[in-house]
Formats: sequence, C-alpha cells, structure tokens
Amino acid sequence: MPGGTRTDILPQAQGREVQNHTMDDIVKQALIKWPNVPDCYGWLGLDARGRWFIRDAATQAAGGFSMHKGAELRQEKLLAFIARNYEKDAKGQWFFQNGPQRVYVELECAPWVWRIEPDKSIRSHTGQNVTALRCLLDDAGKVYLVTDLGLGLVHSQDVGLAAQQIDEGRWIPMPVVESDLEALFGFVRSPCDHHKRL
Repeated sequence: MPGGTRTDILPQAQGREVQNHTMDDIVKQALIKWPNVPDCYGWLGLDARGRWFIRDAATQAAGGFSMHKGAELRQEKLLAFIARNYEKDAKGQWFFQNGPQRVYVELECAPWVWRIEPDKSIRSHTGQNVTALRCLLDDAGKVYLVTDLGLGLVHSQDVGLAAQQIDEGRWIPMPVVESDLEALFGFVRSPCDHHKRL
C-alpha cells in the first residue's frame, strides 16, 4: 500500500525510543563537559551488509551514500566503539556519539542489519542478540525483520537461513513497499539530506 499506514506491521512498541544503554562512560562525561559541540553530517555511513564507511569531503561531493560509499572502516576497536555508542534521536536519525559530537549516519537500507546464526539466533551488526517479532518482504525481494531493537535488513548472506524460517512456518513474511519503510518505522535514511532541507 504505497503511502498508506500498515498498522499490522508496525513494531509492538511503536514510538518507543530505542536507547543503547552501553554508551561509554567517557562519552557521557564528554557530553556533560562540552554540551554544545556542533553535529556532524554526511561523514559516516552504514551499508546494507552492516559495514561502516567514512566519507571524506570529496566522497560526499560526488553524491549520496548508496552510490559513493567512501572508505570502509576495518579497525576493530573503532568498530566496537561505534557499536557501543550507536543511537537515534527523536527525529529517527541514527548517529554515533563520538565524545561530545553526534556523527549522523547515512543508511543504505535500514538502521540495523541482522545476521542469522546457524542455531537460528539473530544478531545485529553491532553484536546485540535480538528477537524477531515480524518478517517483511519488500517489493525488491529484500527480507527485513522487526525485532525488539527495531527494523533491520537481513544480511544478504543469510537470506537462505531466513528462507528456511519462512519455509518452516516460523516467520510469515508480510509485504511492504520499500519506499514506505522510513515513514512506517520512523527512521531517516539520510540525515545529511534532511539537515540540508531545514
């Protein structure tokens, strides 16, 4: 239903603010010490496979995140730091709290990317275990799960495991139009574009 609200696929806790309670103490202290540091837009992206990318000024000038990702971050301690300090604001814009500065994240698909383990447990791209509440299938064939953390895309390498869950009747995929996901689940794919419009 393009443009319509599908209340049957919304998370059970609609409107609940997702909070990452593992934010580092040093980050919390920096927020208190320097409360007015300007936000940063366009410099960090999360792709459909749960990989983080840094986007310098030249990459940003070349175009949007889906076409011009930038350089993949691979340093394990930095990735763990980002994962612990990944949040969303009241507008549904996801960010990494880097000390006193919010670094808003450009999303290729959704705020979460799910990995399905061989034992059928589900883990987020940040390493958190989650419980699937609903399964969605978009008009392009992508599989999403609504979980206790919110909406996320099933990693492309795990679509076979998702298909098993569907075949076994554990998940019943509900159709959704990909372009409706932001409005239905209250997230912003491009905080940078949103910020420029203000």
